[in-house]
Amino acid sequence: MRLPLKNLIVVAGLLLTCAVGKAQATEPDARYLDVLDMHGMPASPADRSFNIFFDAGAWYGYSLPPAGDDGSGFVGPFVHSLGDGRWVGKHFARLALRDAASHRDIPLAPTESHAAPGYLVRRFVSSDLSVSQILFFANSWHALVRVELKASRTLDIDLGLVGQAMPDEASHLATHDGDVLQSFARSPSVLSTSLHADTANAGHVTLSGADYRIDLSRPLHLVPGQTAIVYVDQMLAYDPQTDKPQAVSEAEAWAHNRERWAGYLASAASSHLAGLPDDTARHVAVKAIMTLLGNWRAARGDLHHDGVIPSYSNPDFNGFWAWDSWKHAVALASFAPDLARDQVRAMFDYQAADGMVPDCLYLDKSGDNWRDSKPPLATWATLAIYRATGDKAFLSEMYDKLVRYHRWWFAARDHDHNGLAEYGATDGTAIAAKWESGMDNAVRFDTVAMLENDKGAWSADQESVDLNAYLYEEKSDLAEIAKAIGKDADYRQWLKEAAVMRAAIQARMYDRQRGYFFDARLGSKDFVGVYGSEGWAPLWAGAASADQAAHAVRVMLDPNKFATYLPFPTLAKDDPHFSPVTGYWRGPVWLDQAYFGVAALRRYGYAKQADDMARRLVLNAKGVTAQAPVYENYDPLTGQGYQSPNFSWAAASYLLLLR
Repeated sequence: MRLPLKNLIVVAGLLLTCAVGKAQATEPDARYLDVLDMHGMPASPADRSFNIFFDAGAWYGYSLPPAGDDGSGFVGPFVHSLGDGRWVGKHFARLALRDAASHRDIPLAPTESHAAPGYLVRRFVSSDLSVSQILFFANSWHALVRVELKASRTLDIDLGLVGQAMPDEASHLATHDGDVLQSFARSPSVLSTSLHADTANAGHVTLSGADYRIDLSRPLHLVPGQTAIVYVDQMLAYDPQTDKPQAVSEAEAWAHNRERWAGYLASAASSHLAGLPDDTARHVAVKAIMTLLGNWRAARGDLHHDGVIPSYSNPDFNGFWAWDSWKHAVALASFAPDLARDQVRAMFDYQAADGMVPDCLYLDKSGDNWRDSKPPLATWATLAIYRATGDKAFLSEMYDKLVRYHRWWFAARDHDHNGLAEYGATDGTAIAAKWESGMDNAVRFDTVAMLENDKGAWSADQESVDLNAYLYEEKSDLAEIAKAIGKDADYRQWLKEAAVMRAAIQARMYDRQRGYFFDARLGSKDFVGVYGSEGWAPLWAGAASADQAAHAVRVMLDPNKFATYLPFPTLAKDDPHFSPVTGYWRGPVWLDQAYFGVAALRRYGYAKQADDMARRLVLNAKGVTAQAPVYENYDPLTGQGYQSPNFSWAAASYLLLLR
């Protein structure tokens, strides 16, 4: 069957091309082969138990076949934009080769199977032939497989491409002009697969249940000393009615991919941490870069700019979150500044008239969360992009938006109008206020009550120390931005406001008796006396006095509190609620807070201690220096990773630790 023409418009003219000539493939950098293990085979459409290769913002990805699978080709694709994400293909780009003269099949024996930065590669040999398959993304629309064939004697071969959709997947296969088209129930998306060669068009398509095959119309003529290059193109149209896929030149795409990734990897060359071998630092940095770019998703649907999702390994994370986005952008600024800028823009695309930025955004905006925002680190991210790029135009573009967001916090989240804000919600619920903190179930919020400020604006009944440290940092950063873009009056005003807020944090949120910073109860002089990672936020922001910082550092370096095997848990080790395995924000190490802790030590001159804690974070987190992915959080007592693997802000935090 053929799909209606309206569903095929976007795939017109997108046939794969092939060039016969001298191969231009770049050999991989052996140092970075298999930094992450990309082998696996899904047991079901929802299986995310292994790593998947994504790049260039594509909403679909692939894996290498598991060890022992001698067939050619790759596994996939996994389409992240279908519901919560699911596998729609089991086998992709398997080769069927036959000697055109003898009509005998040519069996291939695998020799190599690797994941490298920016591509997957498989290599095979037969008695007269060597074959390599390199899968890479030309852009967010097109995944290409570059098939290189070299013969030891003159040889004519018939070449076919074999694929298999996920057998139990709700999808439909059809053909159109030599392409295989896969459509999906309850979705307008269309996946097209094409094969073409300069010397032989794709002549025949065979469909059989979940299987398909595309054969070239005539044999490839192979000559010793030359390489025939055939391209396979798999393209995903999220919505064929509105999508405008970028064109791709297959002949140039591989060189462009190598150039792009060389730029990314150049930033890892300077990775360094005192006492850590530079090779180890670079390995971790490359893994972090691959993780962030593996979670890169291009503008589609109701997402108007590219950004980075928290983790493709978790079906709950199919969108952009605000404070995740700010952390991603800071790390991306040093190696992918265009993506960093778009990551910030993506969230501000939905800034409300009152200045609020929502918690999270999805492909379908009906799922966006407007019950709360997230901690205000957007100005920090914007300034980091400027410091990495010198882009004053971006500062000018963002300045008024950042000011409106900053002012929103004091208009909607300062119940007693004393200049110190509270986390809160638009719907008056405590759970949304906890979400707004980003530390959803932190012990400090166990007894929180909600107070109404105005229509659609509620505050928790405690002023949170991390929130106000972030807001102080914002005032300082807004001052720097204002100065950079020539707003001298604003610059002076921001400095004045920052000084007032710094004094308020020091006076109201520091407990002299315990030598640490805490949340403060509204309507009383009491503290919320929970030792958590929020207590070093004033040091990270530079809001603490030198004396206050000295006392807080003693708490941070106490092995019974925060100087654990893997340091800087989100709750002190000696707290009765400490639960490092199942506690979520009640004891595990979250790398963003740990990074803030290291940066806090550095800011107040504790460089040696900062180096020691940073080394522990790298060396004691299981698998980080080896092949395992970076996890959402870690056990501070054992270093074991938990929750979502391939977690973006953990990767971002490691990049920042290694600068």
